[in-house]
Amino acid sequence: MLLMMRRLSAEALGTGLLIVAVIGSGIMAERLTQDVALQLLCNAVATGGALVALILIFAPVSGASFNPIVGIVGTLLGEGSWKDTALYAIAQTIGGCIGAVVANVMFDLDAVNLSEKVRTGSNIWISEVVASVGLLVVIYGTIRAKRANLVPFTVAAWITGAYFFTSSTSIANPAVTVARTLSNTFAGIAPESAPMFIVMQLIGAVIGFGIIRFVFEESAA
Repeated sequence: MLLMMRRLSAEALGTGLLIVAVIGSGIMAERLTQDVALQLLCNAVATGGALVALILIFAPVSGASFNPIVGIVGTLLGEGSWKDTALYAIAQTIGGCIGAVVANVMFDLDAVNLSEKVRTGSNIWISEVVASVGLLVVIYGTIRAKRANLVPFTVAAWITGAYFFTSSTSIANPAVTVARTLSNTFAGIAPESAPMFIVMQLIGAVIGFGIIRFVFEESAA
């Protein structure tokens, strides 16, 4: 029980700090420049940097997925139980929401201010599938190549790049999606847009699982 509490605390704290980086860097970027491309670059670099640090320090404790779809795919691959995956997802979502509140407060905004940034359209939904599939393939491809120590860097590289080559800016994470609805800032997403994002992320998880099983099955064996 104590071990699981430590793992859940690590996932909640890690996801919360990740959201602080995502939302906080977006707010700072908006205040420093009016150039949207530069704002996105600042947001992407800060997120990538935070991911490297957070995965490195929390991976030995909980695996540092900070992402329910990573847990889902891991469970489908026989690496965990559905009960643990559900508990992780709850911890990640709670941690992310707390992180959003902290980020808002740090920049003297209301603790909770629901985002009004509507993100919708088939192009954006397809982007979330692509972003989710890519993230999962990068994680498990790195592990199957017996380079698990490089996961923090390959994940950060994928997310940083995907900010620019996907029209959705690559959220690819249900817990992060929920948390970002709580901040009406650069990185926010309107609550009404969140359900479809999560659906697309779950579809991406299923597709990613299939690709991982097919492409990396031999190397895994």
